Formats: sequence, C-alpha cells, structure tokens
Amino acid sequence: MSNIHSTAIVDPAARIDSTVTVGPYAVIGPHVRIGARTSVGAHCVIEGHTTIGEDNQIFQFASLGGIPQDKKYAGEPTRLVIGNRNTIREFCTFNIGTAQDLGVTTIGDDNWIMAYVHIAHDCAVGNQTILANNATLAGHVHIGDWVIVGGLTGVHQFSRIGAHAMAGFASHISQDVPPFMMVDGNPLAVRGFNIEGLRRRGFSAERINAIKQAHRALYRQGLTLEAAISTMTELMAEHPQGADDIALLRDFVASSQRGIAR
Repeated sequence: MSNIHSTAIVDPAARIDSTVTVGPYAVIGPHVRIGARTSVGAHCVIEGHTTIGEDNQIFQFASLGGIPQDKKYAGEPTRLVIGNRNTIREFCTFNIGTAQDLGVTTIGDDNWIMAYVHIAHDCAVGNQTILANNATLAGHVHIGDWVIVGGLTGVHQFSRIGAHAMAGFASHISQDVPPFMMVDGNPLAVRGFNIEGLRRRGFSAERINAIKQAHRALYRQGLTLEAAISTMTELMAEHPQGADDIALLRDFVASSQRGIAR
C-alpha cells in the first residue's frame, strides 16, 4: 500500500483501512484496528488490542495501546478504543485497561489532545474535549463531554470531571469537578461556572440562568450538600428550560464517591 511508508513496521495481522496513512518508522502491532482516513505520524507506536476510528490525526512519537502502569496488570487482553476525528499531538501516551475495571480505556469523538498528554488505564474521555499540554489523567478517571483541562494539570485516580467543566493551568484535581464549573489551583478551588463556554456552545439565556441559580445553591448560599441538592430539585420546576442541565449537575453531585470540589 503506497500510503504506508516503506520503513514502517506493520504486523500483517493488523486491520488497517486502505485509506490510512502511516509515516516513517511507525510500528503497528497485530491486534490494532484503524479506520478510514486516519493518519499515523512518524515514529508512532500503536500496540495492544487497540481500535481507532475514522479521520483521526495522530502526530509523530505518540504511543498508544501500551500496557498499564499498574503493578496488578498480568497480561490480560484489555483494550484501548478511540473514536473518530480526534487530534492526538506529539508524545501522547494512552494505555489499555485493566481487569480490575471494565478492561477498556475509551476516548470518544472530536477531541483535541495536545502534546505529552497521558491517559492512563480505564479512563473514559467523552467527546469534544480539550486536554492541553502535559495534562495527566491517572487510572479510572472519567471526563465528560466538552471538558477543558489546562496544561500541566494532574487528575487523581477515580476522579470525575463533569460535562462543560473547565480546569485551569497546573491544577491539582483530587475530587470530582461538577458539570459546568470552573476550577483551578492547588488546593483546588471553584472559581465560578463556565458561562463563556456555554455561550459559545449555544446555550440559551434561560438555560444559563438556570445553571447560575444551581451554582449559587451549591456554592454561594452556605447550604449543606444535602440542602443544596434539595434546592436544585426545586429549581428544576422553576426553570423548565434548564431543568435537564440542573438535573445533570444535581445527579452528578449526588452520585459522587470522592466528594466534590467545593
């Protein structure tokens, strides 16, 4: 295939669409599956049971599908699954899952993942996220849709970041970050909610106002967590156009196992 460089080493058992481009000195293992129009840069290593969708752009020196950095890993055939239209910049490292979780690390669609990002075993990254340079996700981290994680930010294992949240540069995230919130620092602090991001994504004024009221109940009125959850339930009836957004925030907070950034 003319679009695979002559110096690339591609295992004959790998299933690679005929439209995939593979750069010089790339190495692709036998259990790898790559979809149409994806490009793999020079010196990339893609190994393990890794499935990559269509129209992804993987830059040089990325390492995808390596075994977990987990001493409990014992060679189980766990997986890495990457969706469509993702940009994966230089020196990123994504690991396969472990048997102690669902056995799969997942990255959704349309994500912008900058250089040196590490996504550890059993992470679940949604769609339309931005992970800036050197963002590091420890094992079992869940990232919702439209999340932005600033450069040099570390996320502790088993932490969650809810949809539309934003974490600033060099933040230390060791508790769950609720949807829509803006956080930064070490120790982590909630600075407000992501109003500009919501505007850019087409949220109506009514929906933004509903999220604002829910943010006030959770962070500005001195309520206990239980009282804030109860207040958010009441706000759903008062703000029908934003009821689903408030429910997303309320249910995330109510289900937190690590506690929320507060």
